[in-house]
Amino acid sequence: MPYINVRLTRKDITTEQKAQIVREITATMQSVLGKKPESVHVVIDEIEPENWGYAGELTSEHRKRQG
Repeated sequence: MPYINVRLTRKDITTEQKAQIVREITATMQSVLGKKPESVHVVIDEIEPENWGYAGELTSEHRKRQG
């Protein structure tokens, strides 16, 4: 039972995009590893930008500077 966890910062991600992510990850597990689609679990965690940091700063601050 593959379990795939996708973590993204919240920002304009539509339900349709999430569905595409799940479909394509499932298809990859099927084509590469031969997994049955019904055995593949994909969880999308959306993280607030102020709760994610990289390169020494919060994502929310980085986005403000980028405009």
